[in-house]
Amino acid sequence: MFKKILVANRGEIACRVFRTAKKMGIATVAVYSDADARSPHVLMADEAVRLGPAPAADSYLKAELILAAAKATGADCIHPGYGFLSERESFAKACAEAGIAFVGPPPNAIAAMGDKIESKKLAKQAGVNVVPGYLGEIADTDEAVRIAADIGFPVMMKASAGGGGKGMRLAWSEQDVRDGFEATKREGLASFGDDRVFIEKFIESPRHIEIQLLGDQHGNIVYLNERECSIQRRHQKVVEEAPSPFVTPKMRKAMGEQAVALARAVGYYSAGTVELIVSGADTTGESFYFLEMNTRLQVEHPVTEEITGLDLVEQMIRVAAGEKLSFGQDDVRLDGWSIENRVYAEDPYRGFLPSIGRLVRYAPPAQSPSPSGEGLGVGNVSPRPGRADRPHPNPSPEGEGPVRVRVDDGVREGGEVSMFYDPMIAKLVTWAPTREAAIDAQVAALDDFAIEGPGTNLHFLSALMQHPRFRSGNITTGFIAEEYPEGFHGAPATPALLATLAAVGAVAAQAQVTRARLVDGQLGHVLSAPADWVARVDGQDHAVTVRDGAITVDGAALDVTIDYTPGARSARVAGDDTVTVAIRKGRDGFTLTARGASHKVRVLPAHVAPYAAHLIEKVPPDLSKFLIAPMPGLLVRLDVAKGDRVEAGQALAVVEAMKMENILRAEKAGTVAAVEARAGDSLAVDQVILELE
Repeated sequence: MFKKILVANRGEIACRVFRTAKKMGIATVAVYSDADARSPHVLMADEAVRLGPAPAADSYLKAELILAAAKATGADCIHPGYGFLSERESFAKACAEAGIAFVGPPPNAIAAMGDKIESKKLAKQAGVNVVPGYLGEIADTDEAVRIAADIGFPVMMKASAGGGGKGMRLAWSEQDVRDGFEATKREGLASFGDDRVFIEKFIESPRHIEIQLLGDQHGNIVYLNERECSIQRRHQKVVEEAPSPFVTPKMRKAMGEQAVALARAVGYYSAGTVELIVSGADTTGESFYFLEMNTRLQVEHPVTEEITGLDLVEQMIRVAAGEKLSFGQDDVRLDGWSIENRVYAEDPYRGFLPSIGRLVRYAPPAQSPSPSGEGLGVGNVSPRPGRADRPHPNPSPEGEGPVRVRVDDGVREGGEVSMFYDPMIAKLVTWAPTREAAIDAQVAALDDFAIEGPGTNLHFLSALMQHPRFRSGNITTGFIAEEYPEGFHGAPATPALLATLAAVGAVAAQAQVTRARLVDGQLGHVLSAPADWVARVDGQDHAVTVRDGAITVDGAALDVTIDYTPGARSARVAGDDTVTVAIRKGRDGFTLTARGASHKVRVLPAHVAPYAAHLIEKVPPDLSKFLIAPMPGLLVRLDVAKGDRVEAGQALAVVEAMKMENILRAEKAGTVAAVEARAGDSLAVDQVILELE
């Protein structure tokens, strides 16, 4: 077995690998850029080596610097994580030439599967179903338009070396191809150093399902069930689960066997994933097609670990050391249900634009022990309050039961979410005997997840988990666009939740008055806090009485217990359903957050409320005449000049942030009155780019 492992990556995946390495008794080495000098993965490792400046091109993508760090520290193996150099054939070869084991597949397999065009040809030869499309190189936009028309709209344009949702454009018409082909080429070149693009038929009602593979260097290959990754935004996965609610045992076997056949065809070993596009309109389950093979560990690997009890990182290390798999296909288990939500630094209320900044507060929910032993989570490992831990492996009981909560992260309170890297903050994973229970565990854990500083998608994730269509399992890759066509504005609140928030507001107000009057009592003047209140929640008044532990809202008894201490950042509401309500006190009331939305709550004693002036809602200024930078980024292109006439919806500029190009369009027709920025400028959030008249 190896003595020392270097992880050629950063953040949560570096921490993830270190956990397993420490469990196995392997010493650890971190590498870091200047932006990550005090990051958790650096502090967690036994040794750390600086690579260079913050941009990945000057640090994490410098193979020669990483190999030099391995040699300097005596590391005998390198785990690439995912992203960066993980799927570079040249890096795997360089490791072999340096006499350092690469914890991943052989270079020839990386090369064969890394090129999306060539990989589809190989898949077809191996008997794997492939999507109809054009796999040759496309010279220019005009040729792309002709090819798309021949295939038939809608089509998907993809960067040949792409991955992670980057370098992909959906085209419903010739104009979409003309608008997006060059942008797809630029994204492919910027992110992967390859501007080739291929075009294939877009499968309607598509589901994204993938098969996890694991093979050793002795010819043994198994598939570890499937994962459903259909909930995506801009082709970036948001929610993953295992197993899939759509896949039958027969379908699982067919997909798994085709995936194994492809792996054998390229001499694959280590962990890898075959991604498939599946027609949700075909209830036979036979319409599944090869998309690509990821020759690395996937971001969503925890859900597979949770249902199989396997530590995939440990298996990768053992395979790299030449060990045989200790189990066969018939030994692979499928126990219960697991769901992963990706917590991103982005603002769902502003079109999911990237958000950067300091993590003023970072408090993930309490975690449970992992089924495959210590080392799979990052952070404190402790039971969730009020929930029993379930030893593993045990047969899953029918119906509801205990759950597990896991958080994989690589950040800490006070750290910085940088513009240089992926905006993912953490992965929240739950396991339960049933899908419904795993979803409910996600809702509860998201309520418990506290992040302040950059905007996050916590509210949006909670809304997804509560959405009836998601809970039914009737999902496609178009789910978010179909269910939130006008954008996200917070999860809808039930009448029961609004009543609970009114009660929490009244309890918090009463507790604060009681504390203030106890302090005042030092001077001999003690009064009781009011018992009757009026709580205005989102503009709707509720009569609330809080007396001797009993709570009524609008005359109806509320059978809950509210645990709140004045000054605390949250209240715990225990009843039929336990809810954590985040509390932020303002000048004229509270902002209460729970179940995927924030609510303005103003609380007044009942005898005062009739005489209190209503809050005057300020009318926001009209900013439609300005083109404003929605996120920090680089102004790549400005398409208009002063005096130009523009129409509503016209593309005006392109801003690049976190390696993604964002097209900014005019909200209304007008004439460009002034231009305040130029191509090449670094923009701050809300910076004016131009003004219309």
